[in-house]
Amino acid sequence: MVVIGAGVYGAAVTASLTRRGARVTVVDAGAPAGGTSGATFSWTNSSGKRPRSYHDLNVAGMAAHRRLAAEVPGCDWYHEGGNLEWAADDAGRDALRKKVPTLLEHGYEARWLTRAEVLDLEPDIDPAQLPPDEIAYFPREGWIEPARLIGHLLSRAIRSGAAELVHDDPVTALELTAGTVRAVQLASGRSLPADAVVNCAGPQAATVAKLAGLALPMRNTSGVLVYTSPVAVSVSRVIHAPQMRLRPDGGGRLLLHPHDDSAAQSVVDKALDAARALYPGLRAAGVESVRVGERPIPGDGLPVLGRVAELPNFHFAVSHSGATLCLHAGDLVAAEVLGEDQTDALAPFRFERL
Repeated sequence: MVVIGAGVYGAAVTASLTRRGARVTVVDAGAPAGGTSGATFSWTNSSGKRPRSYHDLNVAGMAAHRRLAAEVPGCDWYHEGGNLEWAADDAGRDALRKKVPTLLEHGYEARWLTRAEVLDLEPDIDPAQLPPDEIAYFPREGWIEPARLIGHLLSRAIRSGAAELVHDDPVTALELTAGTVRAVQLASGRSLPADAVVNCAGPQAATVAKLAGLALPMRNTSGVLVYTSPVAVSVSRVIHAPQMRLRPDGGGRLLLHPHDDSAAQSVVDKALDAARALYPGLRAAGVESVRVGERPIPGDGLPVLGRVAELPNFHFAVSHSGATLCLHAGDLVAAEVLGEDQTDALAPFRFERL
């Protein structure tokens, strides 16, 4: 099997394929976690996912992270700290009032907190920045550290002797014969024989699909991430404040995610100012780095997963929300690659709908 892309999806598919007995070559134009997976807010959630099939897929993705974290002693990439969200205007409050009951009807864990209850969870927040009540709390949400997860998944597959990693070697062509992919050609001149190919190329998925004669509509967007210097401030969970989003990022740093996707200095400054207002202890913090990641988003916003009808040994594992979905969706795709019937799970996410 050849897996194209060594981000969270590529690593998850590779791990699942090798666990099921396949031999895999995973190839990447750069380094593992060097693309979108290395520049993502990586929030694990399903609190705003529609339609219901997509919501359920994300819930299953969250559960898959929980299981893997429980199975691996010393797991250091999964953080289930919950998520706090509130609004500052009538439109935002109305949207939140609709969202929480709907999620509860779906069996999703959510509850309303008061300002005092939030301060018990996040004591370093400035109380003046919080409304007195109607603060939504989603306790099973959290975040992952993608590079650490990818490292675990790939190293386990490679140590087993069932996987090989080829990095810094872009895919340049696919050799097709009689409606089947026979080989994957790399820029180095290497040719990889293929019984099956899985396209996990993220923002470049459409380019890889084109090599197979397929048109994959994508509407990728960029996302700006601001990493602070280390600060002695207690932040334990994902925070969705009206002005910006933030979460811990290890080593005392915080990761800020502005609503504005521009990397302009004014956007970075505004995000840092909003974080300092929310957590006064951040006043001494500076900006350590700024990254811009490209989000892979299929044309209708939903994942593209599983085999292609007209090219049955070519498979997709491409979506936004890859941090949440990768383990579960990657396992579904790997199972189908090896002949297991995943029609019920993957039917809403087939390539052909596009």
